[in-house]
Amino acid sequence: MDFAPLPNVTTLAAPFFVLSVAFEWWAVKSGRAKGRYETKDAFASMAMGIGNLVVNTLTAAVFVWLMALAWPYRIATLPMTWWTVALAFVLYDFVYYWKHRFAHQMRWFWMEHVTHHSSEHYNLTTALRQPWFGPFTGLILLGVPMVWLGFHPYIIAFVGGLNLLYQFWIHTEMIGRMPGWFEAVMNTPSHHRVHHATNPRYLDANYAGVFIIWDKMFGSFVPELDREKPVYGIVKPVGTYNPAVIAFHELGGLVRDCARDGLRPWRWVGRAVNAPGWSPDGAHSRSVELKRAFVKDHPEEAGQAGLPK
Repeated sequence: MDFAPLPNVTTLAAPFFVLSVAFEWWAVKSGRAKGRYETKDAFASMAMGIGNLVVNTLTAAVFVWLMALAWPYRIATLPMTWWTVALAFVLYDFVYYWKHRFAHQMRWFWMEHVTHHSSEHYNLTTALRQPWFGPFTGLILLGVPMVWLGFHPYIIAFVGGLNLLYQFWIHTEMIGRMPGWFEAVMNTPSHHRVHHATNPRYLDANYAGVFIIWDKMFGSFVPELDREKPVYGIVKPVGTYNPAVIAFHELGGLVRDCARDGLRPWRWVGRAVNAPGWSPDGAHSRSVELKRAFVKDHPEEAGQAGLPK
């Protein structure tokens, strides 16, 4: 069965991204919409997006090659029809949920994903703040089981682009909440603002790309509370607008931590596979410790959304 390449939707959507950012920037600066724009931060995010586009273009052949290696071992060959694309879209989002969750719970993957969370502002340029070495962490291999099920790599690449395109519009403070039925099923600006927040109750929540139902199914959903505005960024702010530092600061941090460990490879592995904030001496500062510390200081919040009892 012959498969023709499908269009790269993110490349085709580039003019839409630019126009949307320009509109939101004007609306926020003129006071017509909620949100915040800091010029240096916004340009840093856009620079990260351009760098990501370059890296992904240069490594696209590697992605296709890896998927092609898995293709001969498929258990079926699914045709390229509207229903296989729709099924692949849903299945890809399920895989994305777990890929995204791993990116927050293993420092090896977090050192790449942290780039996207590093802005202390939340607007459409934040969606463009993408990492420069994502393909090299190996997390991309989570898509291989879809090939084994019979989805051609072209279909996977296409629905992956659609998934990324959907997530663009949810990076905004212009939109409050969508209708209840939509909020119940789909990822929305409200849900994703929680994901980008550093408030203890909001840490490690709402990993979904398109369908928020995965978070509700697997216990990682936390609603945005009107009484607690999200504070954006990362627990340890990067403190710079330099794109190179934004891209590689966590890689540098991991290397420095391993260097301090000396020649103890088991500690290096421990740092890589455990959550950000894990320490071999037990003095952890992971999200779980941050949540416990918050509840200790605010016992009335124990057991509330996103917090332990």
